[in-house]
Amino acid sequence: MNFRVRILTWALLGCLGAHSSPAAVRLPKLVGDHMVLQRDVPLPLWGWSDPGEKVTVTFRGQSYPAKPGADGKWTVTLPATPAGGPYEMTIRGKNTLVVRDILVGDVWLASGQSNMEWPLREANDFEREIANANHPRIRFLDVKNAVAFAPQTDFNSDGWRVCSPQTAGDFSAVAYFFGRDLQKQYDVPVGLISTEWGGTLAEAWTSSNALKALPEFGTKIAELAASQGDINRVQAEYNARMDAWQKSAASKDRGYLPDGKTWADPAFEAKGWTTMKVPGLWEETKEMSDFDGIVWFRKEITLSSEQAGKPLTLALSRIDDRDTTWFNGVRVGSTDGYNKPRTYAVPASLVKAGRNVITVRVLDTGGGGGFGGKPEEVYAEAGGQTVSLAGDWPYQTAFDTRHMPKSPFPGGSHNTPTALYNAMIAPLAPYAIKGAIWYQGESNANRAYQYRTLFPAMIRDWRSQWGYDFPFLFVQLANYQKDQDQPGDYDWAELREAQTMALSVPKTGMAVAIDIGNPDDIHPRNKQDVGKRLALVARKVAYGDNQVVYSGPLYESMTTEGNQVRLKFKNTGGGLALKDLSGAYLKGFAIAGADKKFVWAKGKLDGNTLVLRSDQVPAPVAVRYDWGNSPFPNLYNREGLPASPFRTDDWQGITYGKQ
Repeated sequence: MNFRVRILTWALLGCLGAHSSPAAVRLPKLVGDHMVLQRDVPLPLWGWSDPGEKVTVTFRGQSYPAKPGADGKWTVTLPATPAGGPYEMTIRGKNTLVVRDILVGDVWLASGQSNMEWPLREANDFEREIANANHPRIRFLDVKNAVAFAPQTDFNSDGWRVCSPQTAGDFSAVAYFFGRDLQKQYDVPVGLISTEWGGTLAEAWTSSNALKALPEFGTKIAELAASQGDINRVQAEYNARMDAWQKSAASKDRGYLPDGKTWADPAFEAKGWTTMKVPGLWEETKEMSDFDGIVWFRKEITLSSEQAGKPLTLALSRIDDRDTTWFNGVRVGSTDGYNKPRTYAVPASLVKAGRNVITVRVLDTGGGGGFGGKPEEVYAEAGGQTVSLAGDWPYQTAFDTRHMPKSPFPGGSHNTPTALYNAMIAPLAPYAIKGAIWYQGESNANRAYQYRTLFPAMIRDWRSQWGYDFPFLFVQLANYQKDQDQPGDYDWAELREAQTMALSVPKTGMAVAIDIGNPDDIHPRNKQDVGKRLALVARKVAYGDNQVVYSGPLYESMTTEGNQVRLKFKNTGGGLALKDLSGAYLKGFAIAGADKKFVWAKGKLDGNTLVLRSDQVPAPVAVRYDWGNSPFPNLYNREGLPASPFRTDDWQGITYGKQ
């Protein structure tokens, strides 16, 4: 089937179940019952009919003529309308469509990856939240996942839904809490257009014109243009390249022995192997903090005679990125994807009384590597008895893939550059919106330096499609994964820095989430505070409320005073404050001299500034705060908003040059 046909389905709104002729007026999925229109601005609307067909749109007692072009598309612009409703809209051509229960208020676009996609039914306190979600003036439109190699004119959706306890569970939790706060604050209808996809890259959400201006994407955009939209061809080419890359890596894998055996052989003696806590990512260890490549893990467990000969369930939670798993030397499964739980069925014939050996080969191509999840999610179960697999696992590195060419870029998939922009953003423009909220960056963390230019380019790109600089608000990455005991380098810290840099783009705002994540879960359940903080930012950036304290402290400047430094901040609200402080000093601050060796600093508040020092650094030149995966944030303003992580230096980071 043609790709364009696969991802698009058309519906005649108001004529459900009816069969229409090709000449019938039809509308985009944006226009339908229960829709929300943006208040106080001109309202572009469009649809399709026969070329030359006379089309009239009637709204609030006024009629507006539209003339389709040669391609059958027609456009009208309704005048600015104050908040209100419900209204009806009639579209007449050779057929008549009626759109009912239209509200006029504020329309927000919500996009990003899985933390924006995360549904209300999986958020904290979801039962109470859903039961109380009776908000008929909040409407939600979900854009279904799709990919395309050229900008599309429509998308697939079940249409606008009215917020109620029956519908709210499937809403984006972040978008819901954001919209709920704004609806309460301004007492106007709120429309939320949700277009997100878990595990996605920012370049997939960016147009080809914008990416062509970034040198590192030029070759890929040219390849996509040469494919002429043949997704099967692009996918096949990518599969071939990735297969060749993985075979090349496997050929260098020390775990595959010359005699044809592997480190998974139960008789293999893992002499000299060190141990690592599982679950846990190897970047959390000092020895493996910057390793990308192949690591083998082994775990010996003892099973009872009652468990022997019974089918066994092997649960390993999430593994980053790709695993191959053996039980007593027999391969039982393999999964690709950092966010996919691993559960493998082990045949009863392999399950023995006494010693059993589990071996997991992990391939990580960038970012975090190893075992994610919680200790209780890692276990073996047979015969109704469960054995925990959490704890120390011997491990050995087998190959450092940094010595190879980088792994092929995803092709023909949702992470292909432009693929999501074409299918899930382009069809929305120029539908009038108040602004956009964005929660993404996890998937780009291993290329954080690149994000410094990619993210602002995407923001400008979207605004150019709409024709105006709408407010663009985003969530800084929450805390996730454990940190080393001593100050170090982290790609997530560099990604947060890149996000903070995007505040230089006009009409942007950032909600800091460094204190409301979960070190053991990339999908923290506290979406209430994320939505609340985004709404505070919206009040300032989008609604012009100059009285609201919308942000925590942001680093402004540093001065050296002998063997100590003084830090000044902006957005301090009612003043700097400490939270969850144990002991006399601040935590999370590291200080370094010209040798670039960071040590933990001692600090204290001095009015609305911070003074830091360390006996190990007599001549300090640089400071870093909360520079980690899951640091200890305790610097806030008195309104309870956390300070953003930062660094005062510009020394080359670990993601520099990664593309």
